[in-house]
Amino acid sequence: MKFVIQRVSKASVKVDEEIVGKIDKGFLVLIGVSNNDTMEIADKMIKKMIGLRIFEDENGKTNLSLADVDGSLLLVSQFTLYADCRKGNRPSFTRAGKPELAEEMYEYIIHESNKQIAKVECGRFGADMKVELLNDGPFTIVLDSTEIM
Repeated sequence: MKFVIQRVSKASVKVDEEIVGKIDKGFLVLIGVSNNDTMEIADKMIKKMIGLRIFEDENGKTNLSLADVDGSLLLVSQFTLYADCRKGNRPSFTRAGKPELAEEMYEYIIHESNKQIAKVECGRFGADMKVELLNDGPFTIVLDSTEIM
């Protein structure tokens, strides 16, 4: 499982010109699922994501978590995080999770995040989405389950 976490001042996602998710201060998280991912892995990734202390405190140090700043989450499924570009110029996506598993994991991550964060918005699984964001920093973190387990 991969999370690309961007600290944002604001972010939104549209499907067919309709905003389906919108947040102010918080994290825009692009989520990639592989066929090896489980709910246990998702739980560890969620815990790590929510615990990240990447917001500035009163001294300008990155000491505060999402909860400390009353931040929001915008969760967007993105299978292309598992693109394999080793051969040729056309990426292969064979390492991305099968759609049924990926959707189940995505919905699970949304549900579990809602238990800990007051405002969780999301994109629409499998849709053609347009994502807008104002990256704060810029500050971007990549979490890969193979590196944090």
